[in-house]
Amino acid sequence: MDNFYLEKFALRPQIIIEDVGADTSLIIVIPCFNEYNLIDTLVSLKNCDSAHGSVEVIVVINASIDSAEKVIRQNKITLKQTNDWIKANTSEKLKFFLIVENNLPSKHAGVGLARKIGMDEAVFRFEKIKNKHGVIVCLDADCNCSKNYFVEIEKAFFENRKANAASIKFEHNINTTLYDEKILKGITLYELHLRYYIEALRYAKFPFAFHTIGSSMAVRSITYQKQGGMNKRKAGEDFYFLQKIIPLGHFIEIKSATVYPSPRVSDRVPFGTGKAMGTFLESNNHIYYSYHFKIFKILKIFFKDVPKFYEEGWSQEKSIAFFKPLVFLFLESVNFLQKIEEFKNNSTNFESFKNRFYIWFNAFMVLKFVHYMRDNGYENMNVVEAVNLLLAEMENRSKGSIIDENILLNKLRKKQ
Repeated sequence: MDNFYLEKFALRPQIIIEDVGADTSLIIVIPCFNEYNLIDTLVSLKNCDSAHGSVEVIVVINASIDSAEKVIRQNKITLKQTNDWIKANTSEKLKFFLIVENNLPSKHAGVGLARKIGMDEAVFRFEKIKNKHGVIVCLDADCNCSKNYFVEIEKAFFENRKANAASIKFEHNINTTLYDEKILKGITLYELHLRYYIEALRYAKFPFAFHTIGSSMAVRSITYQKQGGMNKRKAGEDFYFLQKIIPLGHFIEIKSATVYPSPRVSDRVPFGTGKAMGTFLESNNHIYYSYHFKIFKILKIFFKDVPKFYEEGWSQEKSIAFFKPLVFLFLESVNFLQKIEEFKNNSTNFESFKNRFYIWFNAFMVLKFVHYMRDNGYENMNVVEAVNLLLAEMENRSKGSIIDENILLNKLRKKQ
């Protein structure tokens, strides 16, 4: 197989040898580490309405070479149960495959590497049928999905032929009796924090404000290859991966299908849902803290001034007079003046300048800015209060009484 990406970047030769259906349109990739409920996720997929094309599901059961014995034992149990389940549930239109990687190098073992192994295998599968535009979908082993999951993802990429990648609507299940009240409160506040951050960036007019959640994202095979594939990060792999994709443009949001991630506590990664839930449950005040709303008000003013960066000459003296002191100090730390001059010298018009500016002042830089502000005067605040302030500002009204987290979450879910 003559393929530059697979020859240069794939970690493994092709693993799955079975034939690929010529009409395969979606391949779902699921990393699975020390997982007790994988079958629930597979059942959720099996219960989905059939897509026009065939669908494959690749599960990567994985562990580090130095994982605890109990992890390896659970992986073996999962392997046996899943093999038995697959034999009874695979069909021509929906095929399930297992890849077992229980000896990954400890330096890189984790969700990023597991996703990469599965996504690279999906590339092999699509290349076998010469379908460079096939869609690789990422899901997690503790998620369920709506019945129209396959249909709506396939439809979204078919109707948006230029679409490079997508985020898929997600909602943690907070209307359940499977978890106790504190866990449900914690996941409500955590999801509120995730949505608040994106909505606050949209309020600030940041052009790349999209959710970047590993269990609810999809990418065309050709785009995945051109951008060098998935990284091997142990956490945050989804954010880093999509930040290579989103600035390309033609990034879509699939709002007609839903992924339902688990709200459980987990120590699998150093941050993310499971870690946030563990931290919340260890606290006694039942408050979740997020970024101060004033930071996004400052960002809004900053982004509004982008045309001025192109039109006017800039010097250190002018920057000191123009920006708030804290903003100036941050911009100085990232060589703002030199970058602006560089972009102007390489741009023939404002649109070209703006594109260069936002490729530099991207989601990484925004997060760096937010953290700088947080660490130098704008301390985190109660996320419920922050969302109330944001919505009051967006709706052009006074703050009024504080609305509780459940109502706020529903408001942001509807907006997004």
